[in-house]
Amino acid sequence: MTFLAILLTLIPGVSLLLLIRQRLKRRQVKMLRRNNLIWSIGLYEGPDPLTLKPHPEISSPILTAAEITDVNARFVADPFMIRQNGQFYLFFEVLNATRETGEIGHAYSNDLKTWHYGSIVLKEKFHLSYPYVFENEGEMYMIPECAKSKSIRLYRATAFPSRWQFVCTLVTGVHRRSPLLDPSIVRHDGHWYLFSYSRKVNNLHLFSSPNLTGPWLEHPASPVFTSNDSFSRPGGRIVRYDGHLFRYAQDGQPHYGSRAWAFRITELTPERYHEEPCHGGPVVAEGPESWHNAGMHTVDAHTMENGRWIAFVDGLENKCRSS
Repeated sequence: MTFLAILLTLIPGVSLLLLIRQRLKRRQVKMLRRNNLIWSIGLYEGPDPLTLKPHPEISSPILTAAEITDVNARFVADPFMIRQNGQFYLFFEVLNATRETGEIGHAYSNDLKTWHYGSIVLKEKFHLSYPYVFENEGEMYMIPECAKSKSIRLYRATAFPSRWQFVCTLVTGVHRRSPLLDPSIVRHDGHWYLFSYSRKVNNLHLFSSPNLTGPWLEHPASPVFTSNDSFSRPGGRIVRYDGHLFRYAQDGQPHYGSRAWAFRITELTPERYHEEPCHGGPVVAEGPESWHNAGMHTVDAHTMENGRWIAFVDGLENKCRSS
């Protein structure tokens, strides 16, 4: 037995002190690493939602934590845009550094080039992110990720874009002992479908309902993926293109938020589901510019009047690589 082991046996308090010091050191290392990893939001463009590159006329990032004026923001991420009356409204996660909790902020633009930050539009006691906004029957809705609440929740705009009200819980509880992350919804052939990710087991779950507010039941083909950290986690809005639906998946390998892939949904009914991977590599990934030198993980793609596509994306910067 070593001298240190004998000492720890004789003086239990020393063991406790060393344990506390070790934990504090690990926490400091973790915080230093987190402070060096910063998300921001950019704009991509292309002929279709699968072929996207940095916008040739608009430099990225278009929005960073520096533009957030009403909270102490560490980063902005998970962009989702909705257009109304010719104006672009962008919703995104704001990581409130004071609370160490995600809140939902918004910005707006008339031309995609100049963005004006509005305010935090939704916050809860629990963490919020991934503000999937969509329109249904003239109303604006949002399904943010709120896994800390152990549920998937629906919100409706009472005064768009700045006021949102809780409507109902779509999926209740901890699903199969794991909270559900990044819920992504789509309406297809008169039916609603909801994808979400179970982090503990790396599964992609699929739910369906005849109505937006439910009842929601797990689809017979769910889970779509099991034990897969590369293709299971939703990575943006489900889009229609060339007669098919496409979903994006964020890759957790070799690290969280490294890239995003696309899958073409070839069959989607209340009873059946099938998809196939799109070839050609990831849709977005880390690049040479500092703002996304460590990864990208969310794609919100929209078709424009000229037939081209734009996509709001987020990029991860490792400041150690940038310096």
